[in-house]
Amino acid sequence: MKTALEGNLIFMVIEYLGILSCGLSGGLAAVRKGYDIIAILLVSWISALGGGVVRDVLLGQVPPSGITDKGSVIVTLASGLVVAVAHPEISRMTWSMLVTDAMALGSFAVNGTAKALMCGTGGMTAIFMGMATALVGGLLRDILLNQVPAVIQDQHWYALPSLIGCLLTLASTRAQQHGLYPARVDMILDLAIVALVVVLRIISVKFDILVPGAMDRRSARLPLNDAQLARAIRHLMRGRSNISVTIKHTGEDPDRKSDTKKGR
Repeated sequence: MKTALEGNLIFMVIEYLGILSCGLSGGLAAVRKGYDIIAILLVSWISALGGGVVRDVLLGQVPPSGITDKGSVIVTLASGLVVAVAHPEISRMTWSMLVTDAMALGSFAVNGTAKALMCGTGGMTAIFMGMATALVGGLLRDILLNQVPAVIQDQHWYALPSLIGCLLTLASTRAQQHGLYPARVDMILDLAIVALVVVLRIISVKFDILVPGAMDRRSARLPLNDAQLARAIRHLMRGRSNISVTIKHTGEDPDRKSDTKKGR
């Protein structure tokens, strides 16, 4: 089952560039681990097409497109062979890899969500399928290589743009189904969503914009209400009265006594 976008030449070029980028990044990670050529090809395939395979299996679309789409398989295996030979040069192509990887993130999210909706799933399921298509390939790659997955480790906008892409794809598809605009406009909107995902990802890395983490509670002090403030004052005054009683009974300041002992 193919979506309307998969027949669009521009979208196919974007998707194949994304597959190539994912295959190169997976193969490069395997090269850095010192693996052989078979492992490099395997990791390249999993990185590029693993998310789509998981999506198709969950949707009941078997055999999955990751093994039936000849073009995708050829591009993936070619990327593994290229990185096995030219890995020093590819490792220096930082921004080119970032852009094509962002293109993969956007195209996979849009395509995965659209395919799930074509299979008759609900909106939430379609969003999960789009996220799985975009993220699970890299997740499986990092797990195989015994690394912390990039989707968890990278604090820049990574999963967030793909989620936005899935949500916008769902909204545009529902609008088109209700006849708000023709199908050809839906295709243009999907391409615009891919472009938005790419822009968000690049802006996040370029300007070092991070997803916020957990609040540091040690530096967070909520303002006290009247009852809490009165309780704190009573506790403080009770402590001072205990000190004054000790001085009256012993005739000596406990703090001064402890300082004298330390001096001895």
